[in-house]
Amino acid sequence: MAATVIDGKAFAADVRSRVAEHVAGLKSEHGIVPGLAVVLVGEDPASQVYVRNKGKQTVEVGMHSVEHRLDATTSQEDLLALIADLNADPAIHGILCQLPVPDHIDGDTILNAIDPAKDVDGFHISNVGLLGTGQKAMVPCTPLGCLMMLRDHHGALSGLDAVVIGRSNIVGKPMAQLLLGDSCTVTIAHSRTKDLAATVRRADIVVAAVGRPQMVPGDWIKPGATVIDVGINRIDKPEGGTRLVGDVDYDSCAAVAGAITPVPGGVGPMTIACLLANTLTACCRANNLPEPEGLTA
Repeated sequence: MAATVIDGKAFAADVRSRVAEHVAGLKSEHGIVPGLAVVLVGEDPASQVYVRNKGKQTVEVGMHSVEHRLDATTSQEDLLALIADLNADPAIHGILCQLPVPDHIDGDTILNAIDPAKDVDGFHISNVGLLGTGQKAMVPCTPLGCLMMLRDHHGALSGLDAVVIGRSNIVGKPMAQLLLGDSCTVTIAHSRTKDLAATVRRADIVVAAVGRPQMVPGDWIKPGATVIDVGINRIDKPEGGTRLVGDVDYDSCAAVAGAITPVPGGVGPMTIACLLANTLTACCRANNLPEPEGLTA
């Protein structure tokens, strides 16, 4: 039986719709408009597209959108001064500095200069620590999107065996913490894992986030398992040109899995949707209002 395809585009559209509904309520009942500021340093083409999409979707859900596009020669001191201004601005509830930054700027210094309460990327060391100790935190957007889709498909995740392939600070580690928070038994696998195939085969949930195209074949997947493919890789097509693929071999895995996310159209659309959800959550927390149900970890 072919796997159920988890439609990230449709799921993200539903998240944005729910965010927009909450934003409208904040405006009408409290006169509050959530505000998101995005900072881009330099002219990385992929980052420019991503920032443009973020701004567009922020406006579409009724939020206040601010973009700061800075020259690649901007000094670290000037960038820190801008972040300090945004930290102090009561109209801004979420701040995101698009990575990567130019080499002369230390990314960790910039991320940790953002007010943790406004850190809608969930990268500040305080939020990392809060998440790791099971406390209320701002959660990285991509893992949050994966968790939402898993909860929607499975209902309760308690007791399920989950394997996260990849140990990055952006996806792998926070994904493992979120799954632990939902009472999964979690293994983080990586390039040094002995017998990676055997480790993956025992999992009810597989989250692949390694950045290696099609590295997970179908014979690694436990029949009926749920496969969440975070990878976005561009490979050459035999007939010329390129196409996007994930970290799993989709066709062979879909033949075995119970459910799977496609690439494109799976996890990707959820990242910006969860950025908007995080901005809404940050706004509610800043104003001591109830957080939106179903849009947080």
